[in-house]
Amino acid sequence: MESLPTDHLHAVVTGGAGFVGSHLCTELVRLGHAVTCVDDFCTGSPDNVRHLAGRPGFELREADVADRLDIDRPVDLVLHLASPASPADYLRLPVHTLDAGSLGTRNALALAQRHGARFLLTSTSEVYGDPLQHPQSETYWGNVNPVGPRSVYDEAKRFAEALTTAEAAAEGVDTAIVRLFNTYGPRMRSHDGRAVPTFIRQALAGEPLTVTGDGSQTRSLTYVSDTVDGILAMAFSELSGPVNLGNDTEFTMLELARLVIELTGSASTVEFIARPTDDPAVRCPDITLARGKLRWEPLVPAREGLARTIDWFREHPGA
Repeated sequence: MESLPTDHLHAVVTGGAGFVGSHLCTELVRLGHAVTCVDDFCTGSPDNVRHLAGRPGFELREADVADRLDIDRPVDLVLHLASPASPADYLRLPVHTLDAGSLGTRNALALAQRHGARFLLTSTSEVYGDPLQHPQSETYWGNVNPVGPRSVYDEAKRFAEALTTAEAAAEGVDTAIVRLFNTYGPRMRSHDGRAVPTFIRQALAGEPLTVTGDGSQTRSLTYVSDTVDGILAMAFSELSGPVNLGNDTEFTMLELARLVIELTGSASTVEFIARPTDDPAVRCPDITLARGKLRWEPLVPAREGLARTIDWFREHPGA
């Protein structure tokens, strides 16, 4: 399979009004591509793509990907991001999350098949669960509790990967899978439950930063522009994946909290609270494959990315 040309494509982005999806739509439009942004706004918002309204080739369509997805003009690329992605959201919307990973993936794949388009699934590091291998490479099968509170997201993405792989083998759909690790940046929602927006919101309000457990659990933070660049590098490649996209610099949650306090200049303190069930102890990608095959690696250091994100939250206090 030859890689896609990189000019004048029509891309359909499901979940395109969400956090990562809106940045992806913005970059595609900037590169001169036509974009149909599909979102049901269960966690995304039209405000995230309002700046694209009126741009040539851009369309925002409210729709649930769990329903049949029809596009009446030729499609070159289907980028499937639609799904609640934070614990607060997928615990609030468990069946919707499972539908997005199953029916939504099936419908997005069917759209790609009808148009002869390349299909890219944004999967997640959550497929590794609470990993017993560290760092996590794409060959690791994971350690997931299939009936735990996080399973609605973990298993939805694992099923989506299996379905994508099956459609490629059985139907000849040109597919790709990327696994995203802890992306952060502007347009996150302050109450979505993830560590970065929670810590920033609390620090800017002068509240204690609530660190779960003893704060020794680790995460690897990828600034959103790096994630978008990785998604597009994969989309325009010939690889099928899965390929990890993440930053291989680890932070403990306590280190992250202290860094946010420093960068905000806050007088906040740290407060330790109960750690959620099945919360992974470690999370760090092996990005050897992305570096070697995609010539991609994260470029934005954590201090810089967090400073940009803090500035955005200062400018959008009601986010």
